[in-house]
Amino acid sequence: MSDRTAEERQREIVRVARATGSVDVTALAADLGVAKETVRRDLRALEDHGLMRRTHGGAYPVESAAFETTLAFRATSHVAEKRRVANAAAELLGDAETVFVDEGFTPQLIAEALPRDRALTVVTASLPVAGALAEAGTVSVLLLGGRVRSGTLATVDHWTTRMLSGFVIDLAFIGANGISREHGLTTPDPAVSEVKTQAVRASRRVVFAGVHSKFGAVSFCRFADVGALEAIVTSTLLPAAEAHRYSLLGPQVVRV
Repeated sequence: MSDRTAEERQREIVRVARATGSVDVTALAADLGVAKETVRRDLRALEDHGLMRRTHGGAYPVESAAFETTLAFRATSHVAEKRRVANAAAELLGDAETVFVDEGFTPQLIAEALPRDRALTVVTASLPVAGALAEAGTVSVLLLGGRVRSGTLATVDHWTTRMLSGFVIDLAFIGANGISREHGLTTPDPAVSEVKTQAVRASRRVVFAGVHSKFGAVSFCRFADVGALEAIVTSTLLPAAEAHRYSLLGPQVVRV
């Protein structure tokens, strides 16, 4: 395998990363028959092209217009961190009576953490979120209609955005595939981006909840600026200095 060109190696690295969720420098070097430094050079090149994010000893794939992880995969990565973040986000509910809960695994955990001892109306495009809340007697669930995306089990397209446009919502819990100070909140699919854009537009307060690996990542479609957020909820794995830089753009940053 060592006679592969750099381009062929890098294509193989991306394929493996997307199939398994992450790659390890030592294992890649053995599999590809090259030196670890060669693999590190490949990962640097892939990071420069926005395809990978490097970690200590490895890397993981960046979601893009061509690649997006499934809800099933998201339910297996950073689970403890996502649960901490979701519980802290749910505590920002305040006196909100109408709530939008976005698609994705962290928003699903937020839905599960919402109080059951008061009346709430929850608007969502996510079938799993609707399912998690449907049996709670105090919660009225409004499921947005539309085309269901198989990977995330959430509705999209004009039916969904048209229904959302008729609401005024107290608080939106929003997820994203990436958040950066320069490009704001981004997601790979234009249809999903339109739903998120409409949810942000319809809501008086917007809270972004996401794990540390979302920060600095940029995907294909931008749907909100950081300044549109009331709060960002993440974990202490996001360095305090970086959290402060985000807070300078407007939102309160909560690290748990």
